[in-house]
Amino acid sequence: MFIDTHCHLEDENFSADRTEVVERAKLAGVAQIINFGSTHESSAAVTELTKNFPELFAGVGIHPEEIDGFDENSCARLAELAAEKKVVAIGEIGLDYHWEKDSERRLIQQKIFIAQLDLARQLNLPVCVHDRDAHGDTLKILQTEARGLRGVLHCYSGSLEISREVFKLDWFIGVDGPLTFKNSAKLPEVVKAAPRDKILIETDAPYLAPVPFRGKRNEPAYVVEVAKKLAELRGETLEEVAAYTSANAKNLYSI
Repeated sequence: MFIDTHCHLEDENFSADRTEVVERAKLAGVAQIINFGSTHESSAAVTELTKNFPELFAGVGIHPEEIDGFDENSCARLAELAAEKKVVAIGEIGLDYHWEKDSERRLIQQKIFIAQLDLARQLNLPVCVHDRDAHGDTLKILQTEARGLRGVLHCYSGSLEISREVFKLDWFIGVDGPLTFKNSAKLPEVVKAAPRDKILIETDAPYLAPVPFRGKRNEPAYVVEVAKKLAELRGETLEEVAAYTSANAKNLYSI
């Protein structure tokens, strides 16, 4: 059994065959799937999907690229969604400096990130964090503003050294399709050194499809390819990887 701990099945890329995608995941051994919102609208959509598919769970949050949609009512609206029984996390939240070069806008990202960390603390929920080209500030905020919280750095792209600091916080790293790419430089070393009880597997579908599906639409069934590469790099069996990554997901998200 596998658990895809991060995807976006509410995305329009799945509009024509969402049910078939979930069925293919089940046939591949993916028993549970966690969908994450990135806006108010997508957070509502992933919450609604949990009512239609028993395999699906949800996280609600405002992505750093969507901060223009954040206002004084945002946390209350997210809290209302989080009251649904299959909402298991606050996310996808965090920092993204890849496209955002303006220092003032980056500060706004940080403030909104911290506000949503505070919401997670109030609701006693774990957190799923997006960190792209913002490793230093993300780690600093986790160390200073996320005390008492648990969570995951989704689609981990930081260094081995930063991963060690993440593990000290009792946080997880999420591993996705880039682990299978030939040009993956740091990530193989990170996952080889990571403790078993700190790794989650993800797809981020419809994005970042793993080899041999790279360049195509990603879907939860393909999380098995991530698990296969993880097993290869760590010298473990696929069954071992399935067992401990699923246990980790259940531990973090209480599913």
